[in-house]
Amino acid sequence: MIDQDQQKISHHDNFPDFSTLGFRFMACAADYQEAEVILFGAPWDGTASFRPGSRFGPAAMRLDSLSLETFSPYQNKELVTGKVCDIGDLELPMGGRAPSLAKIRSTVRQILTDGKKPVMIGGEHLVSLPAVTACHLQFPQLCVLHFDAHADLREEYLGETLSHATVMRRIWDELGDGRIWQFGIRSGTVEEFAFARDGHVAMRTFDCGSLADAVSAIGGRPVYLSIDLDVLDPSVFPGTGTPEPGGLSFQTLLDSLLQLSGLQIVAADLVELSPPYDTGGISTAVALKILRELLILI
Repeated sequence: MIDQDQQKISHHDNFPDFSTLGFRFMACAADYQEAEVILFGAPWDGTASFRPGSRFGPAAMRLDSLSLETFSPYQNKELVTGKVCDIGDLELPMGGRAPSLAKIRSTVRQILTDGKKPVMIGGEHLVSLPAVTACHLQFPQLCVLHFDAHADLREEYLGETLSHATVMRRIWDELGDGRIWQFGIRSGTVEEFAFARDGHVAMRTFDCGSLADAVSAIGGRPVYLSIDLDVLDPSVFPGTGTPEPGGLSFQTLLDSLLQLSGLQIVAADLVELSPPYDTGGISTAVALKILRELLILI
């Protein structure tokens, strides 16, 4: 992976020029310098092992967000126009894993250096790894909250150690024991579940029942929140690359997110929306509503 952490990134030269990119997400049109939260897309699905297409997620969410109100009746709050800046999608080479991951990492690093919170729209789940790595440099006590159908704890997948199927194992390599809490997990290998049982990560299978315990254990430590949308049941969210029956309802996921309001969330991502597999747009509508609530939450 190319290390660009020491290279100063100019907002104007390296962040996308949104005048050529079309719609922003909802009301996220604040000036970069004034914004508290920076939203950007990482449209990359280079290791998708079943059904690719999550590269189209960020664009679909921006377009469909035109149909959504900025007010959240769930939190009784507005997505304030002056708080979030959507800088668009990073330009990532579809076949270039190392340069893509390096660009995500350097972008997150710059946003954090500027004193702001990055929120990333994927893309497949491997895009979370460079974002977490950048956050760990800034926050040595970083913890990760992970909502997903899949454990993503494989040591390797088809001979590859960098994959959407290995992303949480690589994040564990970065953070170590006692830093990762997983919820909604209902798919994985025998070895992955054994890895969790051995105490390396705190895994809650099938639901989010122990979330309050995780919030208590994390306390005031900084948190990276990663939401793989396939944690939702396919009846709610069919538009994803690897759907897994038996998942969460929309309301259960939303209620779980609202339980995180007291945490110090320093960065977040929302990944694995694949619009081509839900031509009715239901999955995109679910994803953008979760994103609205997430932006208001942090």
